[in-house]
Amino acid sequence: MNILTSPDLRESFRSYISPTAQVDWSDTALPACPIRSRSPGLEANHRYFGHPEWARSYFKYRHRSERFRRRWQAACGSWDDKIVVDIGCGPGNVFATVGGRPKLLIGVDVAKGSLEMASEVGYQPMLADAHALPFVSGFADLVVMNATLHHCDDMACVLAEASRLVALGGILVTDHDPQLTAWKFRGPAKWAWQAGITSYLWPKKGYHRSGRARVAAFRSEIHNAPGRGVTPQLYESILKPRGFNIELHPHNHSCGASALHGNIGRSGQKHRLTQLLSGINPDSRMAALSILCRAVKVRTPTDRALLPQS
Repeated sequence: MNILTSPDLRESFRSYISPTAQVDWSDTALPACPIRSRSPGLEANHRYFGHPEWARSYFKYRHRSERFRRRWQAACGSWDDKIVVDIGCGPGNVFATVGGRPKLLIGVDVAKGSLEMASEVGYQPMLADAHALPFVSGFADLVVMNATLHHCDDMACVLAEASRLVALGGILVTDHDPQLTAWKFRGPAKWAWQAGITSYLWPKKGYHRSGRARVAAFRSEIHNAPGRGVTPQLYESILKPRGFNIELHPHNHSCGASALHGNIGRSGQKHRLTQLLSGINPDSRMAALSILCRAVKVRTPTDRALLPQS
């Protein structure tokens, strides 16, 4: 049941909307904010995640494993009785995998089709641009972003906006964004990666049934390419001045909760070979394909100066 069918929860949800935000409430089940800057990257995400067949395939096959569930539960703790905001929620993979009984579960995305699916899972959807979220500051117990930052044009801006929503004592968790140092391919390795992408985009490979779906998915991943990705410096420069204690856990997607205890796991052979050809030690932390960031909001003197006014 969509939360807006309950008068009390409807008012609770509306109370977290910034008074300056422009929200179209004509569809009470799926409120929407105007998207002011429709970049090619945003349009690619809208097209891919808004396509019913592609979004359902993504929901079925991506981020649904037991190791994913264990890793996220270790990072977030229980979602029960918490106000949770999932930015870039897509069709609802994270909550569908992790589970729990949140007090309020808000899902933000730019694709209406995905948000309609997320609503079926239990999210209260909000169509909005992650670069300019329509919420007041400091209201969420837990803010999560899984495979979100690298789909956004300005990763630093989106990370700052996400951090703005976290209440004192609350937690911000991001994961499954490519680590830049793991993807610094050079020479033959970079040519092999480019050849691999060409092969990947052919029809009837992977869980997508068409080349069109793979092309659309590839175009939506703006910062998933050699020389792009997240870095420890990104998290530290944005989150530390905003009052967060930060834990960074590089990993290769092959481990569960142990990723939070120093286990980076092992990447696949094609990644290891490409890294070796680029002079990267595939067993090092800098070679781990993603970084899980767990950041806890604490009180600091710079809080009020850095948080945008709602």
